[in-house]
Amino acid sequence: MSVSPGVSTLCENSNDVFLDVAKLLLTYADNILRSPNEEKYRSIRIGNPTFSTKLLPVKGAVECLFDMGFEEAETHLVFPKSASVEQLKLVREAIAAERDQRLSGGQPVPPLQTAPPSASAQERPSSQPTIPPSQPTIPPPPPPQPLENSMSFFVTLQSNFQHVMLYENPELQQKARIHIPHQDLSSAADDKLTQAKEADPECKLRKEDFLLLELLRWFKQDFFSWVDRLPCSCCGGSTQTTDSLNPTTEDLHWGAQRVENHYCQTCQLSTRFPRYNNPEKLLETRRGRCGEWANCFTLCCRALGLDARYIWDSTDHVWTEVYSLSQRRWLHCDPCENACDKPLLYEVGWGKKLAYVLAFSKDQVVDVTWRYSCKHPEVLTRRTRVQEAWLLRTINQLNTVRQQSLSPERKKELLDRLLVELVEFISPKKPKPGELGGRNSGSLAWRIARGETGGADTGTSPQVEYVFTPTEKEKSDRLLHVRYSANKDQYCRVSDSSQVIRGWDRCVWRKESLFRKVEDDWQMVYIARTEGSSSGSVGWKFDFAPAGMKVKSVSVMARSETFHSGTVCWRLQSGHDTTHFSADGSMKSFPGLSGSSEFVVEAELAGGDGGESWQHAQLFRQSLTETEEPSFEILVDLEDA
Repeated sequence: MSVSPGVSTLCENSNDVFLDVAKLLLTYADNILRSPNEEKYRSIRIGNPTFSTKLLPVKGAVECLFDMGFEEAETHLVFPKSASVEQLKLVREAIAAERDQRLSGGQPVPPLQTAPPSASAQERPSSQPTIPPSQPTIPPPPPPQPLENSMSFFVTLQSNFQHVMLYENPELQQKARIHIPHQDLSSAADDKLTQAKEADPECKLRKEDFLLLELLRWFKQDFFSWVDRLPCSCCGGSTQTTDSLNPTTEDLHWGAQRVENHYCQTCQLSTRFPRYNNPEKLLETRRGRCGEWANCFTLCCRALGLDARYIWDSTDHVWTEVYSLSQRRWLHCDPCENACDKPLLYEVGWGKKLAYVLAFSKDQVVDVTWRYSCKHPEVLTRRTRVQEAWLLRTINQLNTVRQQSLSPERKKELLDRLLVELVEFISPKKPKPGELGGRNSGSLAWRIARGETGGADTGTSPQVEYVFTPTEKEKSDRLLHVRYSANKDQYCRVSDSSQVIRGWDRCVWRKESLFRKVEDDWQMVYIARTEGSSSGSVGWKFDFAPAGMKVKSVSVMARSETFHSGTVCWRLQSGHDTTHFSADGSMKSFPGLSGSSEFVVEAELAGGDGGESWQHAQLFRQSLTETEEPSFEILVDLEDA
């Protein structure tokens, strides 16, 4: 058996083709072995004519390079410092042995067959999808586009397909489990499942479905943080992104081929931001953009035993999918957005012009573009990088090699899932609520730069129009008491058995151009205006008329802070009467509201200086380490109307 699937595939070529390619591959390997510290030998430019015309069209050639240890690095294939030289030697010796045998007139070494054609045909059910079977003896037809396109696309496919195998490392999964509060997430999932079954006795969902939702929430709110620009490592001030810095040996060891330079004009100091591509390192740094988020989150899913796969979008985004056994389908999961099962979010919500969306797991590659679009004809016009037949055959060949050691039962399970997916892809979806809003991770500049704001970005989401009305217990006790904690991002309805409602905007009546900002570097959290907005507002409404009650007394405590010329205006409104008050953290009474049946507490944020003006007016600013003090509190004594 060959030490390399790539060598096995390469051996299927004719003598002339094999010998030509073997000469190039051995040259690449020998240059590294002779001069291991010479950087020029450890890098192959993707656009190099020799590489793109003599290696790319030959099946097994590029696979051999990956088997040697080469990795994708944007415009090059790179043999990293951390790669195993011993593995390189093994693949090199296998190629050399086959070359020597062919030159001496011997028969080619029989390649490792993934499955006899007859057995493969017998294993496929008669209802199989119309997917051409893998044909390893026939090279893919050359696409009509420039050869570099197909080569670059193949490198992307192979690189991602190899990368996801990191998630299967038992030691790495154990490291991830150390960080995950599994017991807390599991307990919360049990509670949510119980509530779901109480609401719907026919509920078919399983605990794993709710565990996934809890994992998404924890990852977004408590574990990972988004990076636009790092604060200055000296003064803590703002920085600007300039030319990239050279990666160190340590950076390269953790897959950071690129290091951003976040430069402070005040200190004239650079803060390095290596773009790590190793999920083990990301468990330590816990920050980044969508690439780092999806990379680390997919590992966390696999660490908890969830069947997860990494999703790559050619328009520059990545996320995760998790298979739901109860629903028999793959669920879209974007940890950056804390979004689950909203596949049209990108096309409809962000305004993305999708072309290729591919799923990579330990077992297979699947083209899942059609799950994420409701405009299939438009997508087809943009799929011009490679020929469709070439892409389909290449994916099938990759899957054939990867699945050669799988049991017949597992292969059938994968095929059954694929059948369900293909049926799902046939008919474009209709957008659902929650799939229409613009992206909420990253700065406004970042979103606009990537064309993902879905038109004008107002910072608003669908109006929740939540209204506080007395529950039966509150009617009986003649008391409504609500607290909000910014660092926990939850409301506690003290007067109703301390019911907890998570999410600052879950209980607001209306809001405009506001979001919750978490500063992991300064360990602070607050509500602020969205970037680019001149003002923002929020209101909480209380209505006692439906319960046949009215206000006896009202007390309100709120906290807000302003900087430079920023302003926050607080007011309590009932009918035509408006009362302004200060939010200094002390409880304020409003005797004038006695006898009212409803009122609204409102805050309006405005002002500020320069590009950071949105940060100069803040609600509920609080340290992430504080746990007891509420940021906002309303106490209403009630009486019969």
